[in-house]
Amino acid sequence: MLLCQGGGMRTGFDHELYTKTQSESIRERVARFGGKLYLELGGKLFDDNHAARVLPGFRPDSKIKMLAQLREQAEIVIIISADDIEKNKKRGELDITYNQEVLRLIDAFRAADMLVENVVITQWGGQHQAIAFRRRLRSLGVKVSLHYPIPGYPSDIALVVSEKGYGKNDYIATTRPLVLVTAPGPGSGKLAVCMSQLYQDMQRGVKSGYAKFETFPIWNLPLRHPVNVAYEAATVDLGDVNMIDPFHLEAYGVQAVNYNRDIEVFPILRAILERIWGEMPYQSPTDMGVNMVGNSITDLPLVEEAARQEVIRRLYNTLVEQRRGHAEEEEVIKLRMLMQQLNLSDDNRPVIAAARKRADSTGAPAAAAQLPNGDLITGKTSSLLGASSALLLNCLKAMANIPRNEKLIPPEVIGPIQDLKLNYLGNSNPRLHTDEVLVALSITAATSEKATLALSQLPQLKGCEVHTSVILSEVDENIFRRLGVNLTCDPVYQSRRLYHKGR
Repeated sequence: MLLCQGGGMRTGFDHELYTKTQSESIRERVARFGGKLYLELGGKLFDDNHAARVLPGFRPDSKIKMLAQLREQAEIVIIISADDIEKNKKRGELDITYNQEVLRLIDAFRAADMLVENVVITQWGGQHQAIAFRRRLRSLGVKVSLHYPIPGYPSDIALVVSEKGYGKNDYIATTRPLVLVTAPGPGSGKLAVCMSQLYQDMQRGVKSGYAKFETFPIWNLPLRHPVNVAYEAATVDLGDVNMIDPFHLEAYGVQAVNYNRDIEVFPILRAILERIWGEMPYQSPTDMGVNMVGNSITDLPLVEEAARQEVIRRLYNTLVEQRRGHAEEEEVIKLRMLMQQLNLSDDNRPVIAAARKRADSTGAPAAAAQLPNGDLITGKTSSLLGASSALLLNCLKAMANIPRNEKLIPPEVIGPIQDLKLNYLGNSNPRLHTDEVLVALSITAATSEKATLALSQLPQLKGCEVHTSVILSEVDENIFRRLGVNLTCDPVYQSRRLYHKGR
């Protein structure tokens, strides 16, 4: 099944319906708790590309667009762990540290005209880099609160819910009825911050509420539905496992899907909330969630196929990361098991066979893409172009109906670029990377209508599938990412060198 057809992406998800129903559900939850709610936000807000891939029609910024409808009632609190600061932990897909991600998030929220004034540093122990980051935040006018490790957390309920536990933390003074609690990544301490605020609010005579907003797993889809399996594939490094929520089943006789961490912590969370509130308003972890994603799916077969493709991509991306030394064998084993659960193989991703066939026939790295109309296009390595560059040009030609053997970029444009690389920049490889090809094509477009036509096809590449027979350079990988193609690579390097630049 093709996800790209007729020059554009098919959609299986209603963005407008999601925006409307999700924002209404959040408003209802705020009202349920008397006008003060801490909403823990899981997953990515501005660039949820995973959701966009498995739910065609979901936009990477769908969640922030939805939350922007609540901007008058909402403010943002961003959480970061001092331990993550000290380790220079990175957000992988962006290749930036959690420190940098905090600043990026602040800028992004403010650009959406949303109030964000507070950052909380959790697990505070006077770590050197955490001190420096706090100083920097304060110099930028951001309020910084400190939360401390609690001995015996979370099982020692009596200590946790006391002046020596949650009461020891800095209180975050908020002014809006809806407090959105987010973080650069998992394990930052969002839940603990919410619980600390509930406790300290109660000490001040205010009974505030708590809820959770996560996109996956989708509670009202089957446990082994491809979308939920794709979530397991996406979080394989975290060890997340989808499960039927036993508390929800017992309370309501209804099967709902949640994941192991939420289910495992629920008894302790229930005890904490009973100690804070004197009662527990939720019967299950699923009850705590506010998630209308499943109700906004409009084309279930399309979404299922998109999710299957995501599982295959996750396997190959993890194989590459393993080759780079950044993933463990256990992750690969888990992903192969998920592939088996969905009865998937390389045959379900046609670009894999196409790229390998071209590589075998030429004896050099090759690449393949599946265009919006379903056509498979390949590119080979030559003296002038790398396989990715050749593929990019061949795709643009095909979509613009330009004969494949026609030269879009004249030698008088390519030659000076190669000369620059070899004689002035010290490169040993004269072949043009994808960024250099696009610059050369842009220069050519000043005097060539066909080059202009070819360039205009670039938006059509978004959402299309690409596979290469070798691990790409950082440059080529980034260009494909910025073009929005779904890239996979065989987990082998072109050379036998031990050192390879990039991630």
